Amino acid sequence: KIFHALFVRTPRQHRLLEEERQRVALAELIRELREAQHMTQAQLARKVGTTQSAIARIEDANYTGHKLGTIAKVAAALGHQVEVNMVKV
Repeated sequence: KIFHALFVRTPRQHRLLEEERQRVALAELIRELREAQHMTQAQLARKVGTTQSAIARIEDANYTGHKLGTIAKVAAALGHQVEVNMVKV
């Protein structure tokens, strides 16, 4: 709350902070699911049909090039499916 009060003063800043939170949450979720199955990035990449470096990018919270189709393939390789939800802001 203190960070928010000090640094998030405009709607644009709020939107950017929320986008960052979502990127971090997605990266952490994919890494946690992969590690829970005792898989390396390379092993997951083979299951998805991509490269280890692509998985590393997806697991990087600073990566902004996520594509829903790729995330869906990763989720399926981890035994999950993606659900998309929209909420009013």
